[in-house]
Amino acid sequence: MLHCAPRMAMAASGEVRVLTIDGAINPLTARYLERGLREARDSRAAAVVVRLDTPGGLETSMRKMTAAMLASPVPVVVYVSPPGARAASAGMFLTIAAHVAAMAPGTNIGAAHPVASGGGKMDAVMEGKVTNDAAALARSLAGARGRNVKWAEEAVRRSVSITAEEALKLNVIDLVAADLPQVLARINGREVVTASGKVTLQTAQAPLRERPMSWPERILMALADPNIAYILFTLGSIGLIAELYNPGSIFPGVTGAVCLILAFAVFGSLPINWAGVLLLLIAMGLFAAELAAPGVGFFAVSGTAAFVLGSLLLFTPFSTPSPVFPNVRVNPWLIAGTTISLAAFFLVALRAVMKTRNAPVTTGIEALLGQQGTALSALAPEGTVRVGSEVWSARAEGGPVAAGEAVQIVNVEGVTLRVKRLDGEPGLLPASERPATDFSEEG
Repeated sequence: MLHCAPRMAMAASGEVRVLTIDGAINPLTARYLERGLREARDSRAAAVVVRLDTPGGLETSMRKMTAAMLASPVPVVVYVSPPGARAASAGMFLTIAAHVAAMAPGTNIGAAHPVASGGGKMDAVMEGKVTNDAAALARSLAGARGRNVKWAEEAVRRSVSITAEEALKLNVIDLVAADLPQVLARINGREVVTASGKVTLQTAQAPLRERPMSWPERILMALADPNIAYILFTLGSIGLIAELYNPGSIFPGVTGAVCLILAFAVFGSLPINWAGVLLLLIAMGLFAAELAAPGVGFFAVSGTAAFVLGSLLLFTPFSTPSPVFPNVRVNPWLIAGTTISLAAFFLVALRAVMKTRNAPVTTGIEALLGQQGTALSALAPEGTVRVGSEVWSARAEGGPVAAGEAVQIVNVEGVTLRVKRLDGEPGLLPASERPATDFSEEG
C-alpha cells in the first residue's frame, strides 16, 4: 500500500514586483494586472504587490482581475495606500481576493452596494438581482481567503465602509502597515495557498522592482473621465466637419481625427451607451446639413435636440448596471455649456458660409465693373485712367471726359476699360494737377 507524503510548502524567493493602480477599475487596469502577473510568473518573482487606491470600476474588469489573482501561482499582496486612499466598490473585491491584504493607516474599505452607472435609479427587481450577484461574489472571495464572509456581504448589501484598523479587527485584512517595506518585513515567512500550492513568502530582503503602466496606458487612464471623453468626442466631430467644409486645411481634420480616436479609446473604459454616441453623431450630421442648406433652421434645431439627448444618454447603458461602478455621467453644466458653444460655433460658421455665398465675385473682369477711378488724361474718347493703384487704357462712353474727372467702369474689352463720366462728381485729382484739355472741334 502506497502512502503519499504531505505536500510541502515551496519557498517563494526572488524579486518583488510592484504594480500601482490609482483610479477607476477598467479594461486598462485589468490588462495591466494580467500582464504584471504573467511577467511575475515567467520571472519566478517572490510576490506581486498591488498598491491600490480606487473608487470602484467596471464589474467585468473587476471579475477578470480577481480571476487572474485566484489563478496566479505567484502570491499577490494588495496594499491599500497611501494614507487617505480607499478600496471602495470594486477595490473591496480586489482586496479580499488577494493572498495577503494590507492597508495603510488612514485608509478605508467597503461601500460596495450596487449603483446604476449613469446615476439613475434601478427598479427593485433589478437592484435585487445585481445585489445578490455581487454579494455572492463577495462571500466566495472572502471564503476562499479565510476572511470575514459576513462583513464582505454586508459591504455589498448595506454599503458599509470601515477604516484600516476596523478591517484588521474584523478579519477583513491581514495587517496594517505604514509603508511597503514594513508590509514585506511582516509577511516574511507567511504561508499562503496559490494556484500552484502552498508557498512560504520570503520578502524581507527581496529586491523591489516597480512595474508602472506604460505611457499609452497612463495617458488613457488620465483621459478615462466621462467629461474629458465627452469633450474629446465633441472637438473631434467639429474638427472633421470643419475639414469637410474647408478641404485641404489639414489641421482641423488631423486634430479632429486624433480627438475622436482618443474618445473612442476612452469609451472602452467607461460604461458607454452606444445609442447616445449614435445620437451625437446624428446631431453632428444635422449641423453639417444646416451648413449645406442655410436659412432652413430645421436641421440646426433638430441637431441641437439630438445633441442634448445623446449627451444625457452617453453613460447610461441599457444593459444591467455594474454593481461596483461609481456614479458616472457628464456634468450637466458641461452639457449646457458645450451645447451653447456648439450652437454658437455653427451659427458663426453658417453666417460665414452665407456671407461667402452672397458676396460678389472679387476676381476677373467682374471685379472691375462698377469701380470708380480718375481720368489721368482727357478721354476724347481714348486716354488713360487710374483705378486704385493701377493705370489703365480707357475709352469714354457718353461723351468726353476731362482730365482729373471721376469715372466709373461700365465694361472691359481686353485691356481697355470702357468708362463714363460721373456727373456731379468732383475730380479725384487736385485742379492744379489736371492737364489742360481742349475739346473744340476742328474746322
